Amino acid sequence: MYGQSRIFFVMARDGLLPESLAKVSSSRGTPVLMTTLTGLVVMVMAGTLDLTQIVEFANAGTLCAFVAVALCMLVLRSRDPQRPRAFRTPLAWLIGPACIVGCLFLFFIGLTGFTQRWFVYWNAIGLIFYFAYGSWRSRLARAAG
Repeated sequence: MYGQSRIFFVMARDGLLPESLAKVSSSRGTPVLMTTLTGLVVMVMAGTLDLTQIVEFANAGTLCAFVAVALCMLVLRSRDPQRPRAFRTPLAWLIGPACIVGCLFLFFIGLTGFTQRWFVYWNAIGLIFYFAYGSWRSRLARAAG
């Protein structure tokens, strides 16, 4: 929950979510509103879903994140091979695809259809929100235009 509230905080600070959500407490220096909203969503999920579903949702998100990291590693190796790297991956062109295939295998074989569908639904909602709000109001978009 703490990690998710920080991700939303950074997204709000960068204009991908309403910037009012990025306000921090003057006494604590923490994003109280964003932490509270994230906590409320987590409370609703904890009160309405069983532990197995919560665990599967967490696994789906983690597998998706690992696929994204492996894919981005391969893209950066192709587009910017001379980039200085703090961390090295030996045999990147073997490890990256193996990671992607393994995570997709676990997603499609190891998770229930319910989890897979809801993962797609939530990501679709996130993409719709991003294209309807974030892509035009982000700091990057404002700087470019």
